[in-house]
Order: sequence, then C-alpha cells, then structure tokens
Amino acid sequence: MKSVIADNLVKIYDKGKVRALDGLSLDVEEGTVLSVLGPNGAGKTTVVRILTTLLRADSGSASVAGIDVMKNPEKVREVIGLSGQYAAVDEILTGYDNLVMFGELYHLGKKNAVVRANELLERFQLTEAAKRPIKTYSGGMRRRLDLAASLIVKPKVLFLDEPTTGLDPRGRQEMWGVIQELVKGGVTLLLTTQYLEEADQLADDIVVIDTGKVIARGTSDALKKQVGGERLEVVVEQAHIAKTLEIVGAVSGNKASLDEGIRLVSAPVSTGSAALFEVLKSLDAAGIHALDVGLKRPSLDDVFLALTGHVAEEKKSEVEEKKKGRK
Repeated sequence: MKSVIADNLVKIYDKGKVRALDGLSLDVEEGTVLSVLGPNGAGKTTVVRILTTLLRADSGSASVAGIDVMKNPEKVREVIGLSGQYAAVDEILTGYDNLVMFGELYHLGKKNAVVRANELLERFQLTEAAKRPIKTYSGGMRRRLDLAASLIVKPKVLFLDEPTTGLDPRGRQEMWGVIQELVKGGVTLLLTTQYLEEADQLADDIVVIDTGKVIARGTSDALKKQVGGERLEVVVEQAHIAKTLEIVGAVSGNKASLDEGIRLVSAPVSTGSAALFEVLKSLDAAGIHALDVGLKRPSLDDVFLALTGHVAEEKKSEVEEKKKGRK
C-alpha cells in the first residue's frame, strides 16, 4: 500500500519564471523510508510543503495515508508529523513546556499533553534538560526536540526536511539512530537530504531530483550500479603521473583518467583485487612509490555527479579540502 503519492506536481513562482516543481511524481510504500535527494533549489522542500498542506500545487494531485491533500488538508494534518530544516521551537520556553504546548495545540487536552510530553522527553533522552530554556540547548538537542514535537500525535506518516542540517558528525549519528527506531516502530518516512551518506544509511528507496524533476529512482545499490563497477585509484607524486597513467591503463584495459588537483590516477576495473595487486607490482618495478592506492566501489556521490553533472552542495567544500590536503 502506498502511504504517500504525488502525481505530476507543478509549482511555479515569479510569474512563471521559476518552476520549482516541473511534473514531479513519487510514492512511498507503507512502513518504508523514501529519501528525496537533491541539491539546493532542486524542489525538495517545495514537494514536502505541498504534501504536508503548507503549500498548494498549481497542478497535479497528491494523497497521504489515502487522503487527498488538496481536498482534505485538515484530515491530512491529523495523521502526519513534520520536522522542517530548522527547529520550530520557542527558545524562551523549556523543552517540557514546548512539548506540552504542542500537545494542547493538537487538542490532546492538558493531562494527555503532559503524559505525551514526558514520554517523548524520555524517548529522545531530554529528560534531564526538560526544564531548561531551549536557548541553552545544543543544536543536536534542539533537533531532537523538534522531532519529538512532530511525533506528538503519533503520526502514520512523518516528513523530515533535511533533519540533520547544521549538526556535527556525532549529532548526525544520534539523529540517524532516532530515525531508525521510528521506522522500526512502523512509521512511514519521507526524508529530504543533501547528505548522500544519510540517504545511503537510512533509505529503503531513493529518488534523485534536480530542477523540479525526478531524474532517477532506485535502491542505493541499484543507483550505484548505474555508474559501473569498481575503480582503481592511485595517488602519486607529480613527477610520476605520466608513467602511472600508462601502468593503470595497461592493467585495467581502460583509459586512465587524472584529477590533477590531487594527482589521482584512476580507471574502472573488472578484476578487483587482482588488478590492484598487478598495479602495485608494476609501480614497484618502475620505482614509483604510491602515496595512496585502493579500490573504490561507486558511492552515491558518484551517482549524483553522473546524474546531475555536479556534486551535492555540502560536498563541494569537502572536495576542495581534499585537494588542498594532497598538494
């Protein structure tokens, strides 16, 4: 059964100059995680806002938990949870007061709101900080509280719009653990992200979107297969690049490529570790010392680059740092 269906959604801004969504269609199977992957401006937040009734599409249709989003937005809101890119909590109030307030806004009543607030504070390991103002919370604590608030009504479908934006690696790992627990509990999840490793870690299925359109869909492994098998990669000193290109090309049977910025010579290989061993032997015979060598299985970064022609936004700075580090 499909918990979320979006069919040919179109959303236009600036008097027709900007098509935020351009016939976008997707669906999410009940009890699974769909990751919507794309760069800034791809349309990720727009589709989430439409599916959660915060924005109306110019054309197309959508349903959540079998409810028509355009015709019955109030009923959709009764069965969903939403956590946006930035924590939507009141910084002056305490964590406890925030959750009780959300419970009362959802018409749980004071008593039930208090019970639910305490349940969620314990579940998200925020009990000790419950009576502290939100302005004293770390970024990770705020994100956990925001996610807790989205679960006040025990939603059937949860929408997380870039839930780990701004978190450090530890905070991101903690949030991933929380999300995985929710899915085990039966929640259907639509997750938008720019972090490729996040989609790899959490998603049952991945939709890649760019310029408001779906450009690919599949499991992580299926998408990786689109860019081929393993690649042999060797980093050497500048003086040895020409000879290394010759060796890697001869061993792989393919034309070797060069990333000049980091002196990385690479080529696709079909023989895996045998090719790696042969290259090392040939480099040694030629008196070349490899600074770094290995086999690389395609990643979602490679998929994204192959599909869109550019790396994901958060990865650009990381690529530059690697280049600086190897100069």
